[in-house]
Amino acid sequence: MSNDLSTSAELDNVSLDPVSIENKNSDRSWLRTFMYWGIVNVCLLAFFLYGLLAPASDIKQAFLPGTTTHGHYQIELDCNACHRPVAKGKKHSAKNVMQNACIDCHGDQLKAARDTHPASKFNDPTNADRLKILDARNCLTCHQEHVPDRTLAMGLTVPTDYCWHCHQDVGDSRPSHVGMAFNSCATSGCHNYHDNRALYEKFLEDHYGEPDHHSMQILPLTSSMVKRLARYQNEEGQETDDGEARKPLSLADADAPQSLLGDEQRLTDWATTAHAQAGVNCSHCHQVGSEGQKAAIWQDAVALETCQQCHQQAANSFLKGKHGRKLASGLPAMTPAQARLPMHQSAAHQQLSCNACHQGHRFDRQYAAVDACLKCHADSHSTAYLDSPHAQLWAAEISGQGQVGSGVSCASCHLPRLADGKEVWVNHDQNSNLRPNESMAREVCLHCHSLEYSLSSLAETDSVPSCFANPPSARVESVQMARDWFVEKEQQRRRRRKGSQ
Repeated sequence: MSNDLSTSAELDNVSLDPVSIENKNSDRSWLRTFMYWGIVNVCLLAFFLYGLLAPASDIKQAFLPGTTTHGHYQIELDCNACHRPVAKGKKHSAKNVMQNACIDCHGDQLKAARDTHPASKFNDPTNADRLKILDARNCLTCHQEHVPDRTLAMGLTVPTDYCWHCHQDVGDSRPSHVGMAFNSCATSGCHNYHDNRALYEKFLEDHYGEPDHHSMQILPLTSSMVKRLARYQNEEGQETDDGEARKPLSLADADAPQSLLGDEQRLTDWATTAHAQAGVNCSHCHQVGSEGQKAAIWQDAVALETCQQCHQQAANSFLKGKHGRKLASGLPAMTPAQARLPMHQSAAHQQLSCNACHQGHRFDRQYAAVDACLKCHADSHSTAYLDSPHAQLWAAEISGQGQVGSGVSCASCHLPRLADGKEVWVNHDQNSNLRPNESMAREVCLHCHSLEYSLSSLAETDSVPSCFANPPSARVESVQMARDWFVEKEQQRRRRRKGSQ
């Protein structure tokens, strides 16, 4: 009993010893300080390791000043594409955005659209007073980046009544416009600021009275690839500049490495294409030399630059569209995972290049026209296509029941066929006729439908998600208004002539 009391007293003395308590508190304070600085150092180390190991694109993206518009988000990591280079350690700003950067990308489009409001119009001294309202010489006046809270359709960042400030007296010369809302000028089917190719009064009047559906609904047929390639090679098998004969090739002519010649399916696919018919052998695409190399090296993957040697128009237009814009900016190829539209998860990491749609060796244009699109796109417009009247026409053509050119595939509308002299080629810029969508009426819809029907369908918001499954429920009045205006002008001329007699 006494031993227990003695032990208890000793423990009490130890626990109450002031020196012991102070030592313990000191130990705990040192431990907390150690852990604090340890955490700080670990965070700093992680930050520096991230900066060293992470892709430069991820780092740039973290420092973007705001969400980029739908039209530019693919090149948002190529800061110098729009901004003047800045000194190391300094940041880009809205003040160092280059006007020429806009023109370099969009200048050809504006020229093709016969821009209704070119900068030259506002450089004219007679329009100097209008610059106080809107300095339309500078693209950034209406289109700014990284301001999602005030960004509207087509990247517009000014209020939608911008037309009214210069055209508020339009009712004086156009009685049909009296009473229209001040912000309704750019309503679909009426006017666009830049591209009015399908909306000019004379063009509208020329298409007045057309039936909704033409009796002949046929798309222009593209020029034979063999005929087009004849510009680069001799059809008669004579020697060309590189000393080789160009003539139709067969399976026995394939010059792939011996280790690859055992793939009969691949060789058969090649032998039945326009490439073999035009004398394009395996080595012409796969064995391409580069500067500094004494001998060309076999490459399993074919680069876009190789395709571009023969398919220049298609490749150049591809680089202007959203499928190829990143490649044009020197960035890694676009993938469906980076898209802002719904995409199929199974295609998330498919890199978009020529072979993404034109599968190697077969280059099946029928597959590229629909199946390649639906392999990636999962938005309502795309998924509704298979149940649309357009898809029924496409099915009839590929089954042989419909006339060649009567089918309507995804490519028929989104990769329009354009005339270039005596040839018809496919524009691979899939975005060229979407903004504004009235441009699709002129390049695509008018092959089969009237202008009024086309503009009305494109203006109806419910038509796009359903892939134009039904006729438009309302009609755009632009065609009728243009007709009435020309009729009135003609009546005025007749009255003047009658009065002068």
